[in-house]
Amino acid sequence: MQINSYRDLKVWQAGMNLVFEVYRITQKFPKYEVYGLSSPVQRAAVSIPSNIAEGHTRESTKEYLQSLSIALGSLAELETQLMLAQRLLYIEVEDLELALSKTDSISRVLRGLQKSLKAKL
Repeated sequence: MQINSYRDLKVWQAGMNLVFEVYRITQKFPKYEVYGLSSPVQRAAVSIPSNIAEGHTRESTKEYLQSLSIALGSLAELETQLMLAQRLLYIEVEDLELALSKTDSISRVLRGLQKSLKAKL
């Protein structure tokens, strides 16, 4: 399959699906957490496909790699926040496990993409 746009990237599509899942999960958070934990969780999730898209449209491989690094950082931030939310009993273990399986998959693909891009340098 030819990649004409960041929208063709499977990892971007997976990131968008993760954002959808995160918004579903954060709807269950207590209302008093809207600005405490819900918003940062959502921002971290949105940052993942956003940085993949931004990096893909950059003019240099080096810039692309930087954006992928930021996406990986947001992924780790998201995982941490979701684990905290589960400890606080805001989400069920099953929801956490589903989200973490998605983050693990995205992380593997991002690292593979990084490796491939580094080989071009």
